[in-house]
Amino acid sequence: LVDALARTDAAYAGGLAKYVGRSRELLAASARGDNPFEGFAPSVPDGETLVFGDAGFGAAERDGLEAARKTGFVLVAGGLGERLGYEGIKLELPVELATGKSFLELYVDYVLAVQARAREDSGDASLVVPLCIMTSDDTDAPTRALLEAEGDFGAEPGQIEIMKQDKVAALSDGNAKLAVDDDDRWALLTKPHGHGDVHSLMRSTGIAKKWRESYGLDYVFFFQDTNPLVLHTILPALGVSAKRGFSMNSVCVPRRAGEAAGAITRLAKAGDDDLVINVEYNQLDPMLRAATGDGDVNDPATGFSPYPGNANVLVLGLADYVTTLHGEDMGVVDEFVNPKYKDDAKCDFKKPTRLECMMQDYPKLLRREVPGAKVGFTTFERWVAFSPAKNALDAARASSAKGEPAGAAGSAEFEVYAAHATRLGLATAGEVAATRTLSGVAGLFGGPKVVLLPSFALTQADVDAKVTPGSLDLDADAVLVLDGANIAVESAKVSGGLKVVNKRADASVVIRDLVVSNGGLAHVEIPDADIPAAKPFERIRGYKAVDAGVLVVEVAEPGHFLLSKDGQLTKLADEAEL
Repeated sequence: LVDALARTDAAYAGGLAKYVGRSRELLAASARGDNPFEGFAPSVPDGETLVFGDAGFGAAERDGLEAARKTGFVLVAGGLGERLGYEGIKLELPVELATGKSFLELYVDYVLAVQARAREDSGDASLVVPLCIMTSDDTDAPTRALLEAEGDFGAEPGQIEIMKQDKVAALSDGNAKLAVDDDDRWALLTKPHGHGDVHSLMRSTGIAKKWRESYGLDYVFFFQDTNPLVLHTILPALGVSAKRGFSMNSVCVPRRAGEAAGAITRLAKAGDDDLVINVEYNQLDPMLRAATGDGDVNDPATGFSPYPGNANVLVLGLADYVTTLHGEDMGVVDEFVNPKYKDDAKCDFKKPTRLECMMQDYPKLLRREVPGAKVGFTTFERWVAFSPAKNALDAARASSAKGEPAGAAGSAEFEVYAAHATRLGLATAGEVAATRTLSGVAGLFGGPKVVLLPSFALTQADVDAKVTPGSLDLDADAVLVLDGANIAVESAKVSGGLKVVNKRADASVVIRDLVVSNGGLAHVEIPDADIPAAKPFERIRGYKAVDAGVLVVEVAEPGHFLLSKDGQLTKLADEAEL
């Protein structure tokens, strides 16, 4: 028991004494029914809305490419896939079945693609773009094992760092008595503290300070573990932060009034600096009703609330971040407590509780340590930015039946295809006229299954430069995967599947007059009776991918190549022959 107390004391900034004292304050406020936003007047904060394909989006991506040279990435990955119906870590799940790449491999691929582009643009061959992963007791060992087994997916030694989140002591009553296990009075009961721990860990590990002082970085980009579309927001969000001088920039998506999603809101109170922060939907509506009489309502012009939906993705200015982390609060964001009381006395709990924290509450720390720091947001269309894989198949089916987003591994996969098809001009805003249903989940993208990997294109300008407009003729069920920087598409017709891989810096491929006809990659439903025996990543989707003859073309040597009618690579004497 003493060992457990010592561990929790060491893990919490300020120790157990501070934790218990803070718990008593928050439990007393909870018992009184205090409103944390009492006296604040809400308004829409300053930010930008980017629309894919317009000039502002392109300019933001260009600015972001420059800012990315001095950006570190933090992946918050403390959760298992239990809600998905998966027992392992979510990071090892495949994003989509056309390539089978795991979430972690895709994210590392992106960081390496940014690094390669930054080295090329800056002329600095030693430039490093670092990645830090926050794990938990549940995910730490398997995450490390995955990285070791895959050789860090090609990252350089030390480029990926891991910091493990510890749990906090559970509380058994309104006086913040520490709880022990019901079956063992010498076992301290602990619970997760929340993803807000990422900030105190960035301080205690010294990573934030090292990135600023040794690496000379200017920004930190925080993202979650199973939203692959977030990669489309990184560069434009960085560009907006650089242009607007935001110390904190929240990536957002449009939200409808009353939608169960937090909203970025400006809060003003006499005698205090304004606070721009996420406000949960159940707190936003009464606050707006008190201020305006209308509550949370949609803007008639857009059909959405003027308060953008929080995607829990942050861009932070590193100079202010380091200052804030090394202030009085030591990176511990303001916590909250949510006890379930046994009775009206509000002292005894139905079950032990704990203090919790969320990373998006960082503005409260920032305001105290860097008064006047600019906090804003960047809103993207949902199809560009947000498709989390979080729900099990049964929940996805139920949501789909009600016309709501499925939010499952399968729907996230097809939303990746939709976004990439849109980037090629094969769909509009992630949609086509016809949709498909797989394993009871309706409304899935009905167009070609396109995967443009980060090594192929980081920006829409990259896509436009490498793919001639109107050059692709893909069947609705076609599969197209492009992987590698030096690939250009002039004309191709695909009925079936095509995967082109060119990871060599000393080779280039031009696809011209190519006609592909094969069985492709079929997504086949698994009967419900057979789902329990299926592979885990197929079980959570309710379908599997069957390769019926996808043409795979991989460049294995230096030189200039033409991929033409017969589907064979022809090596040319020199680039002029193209």
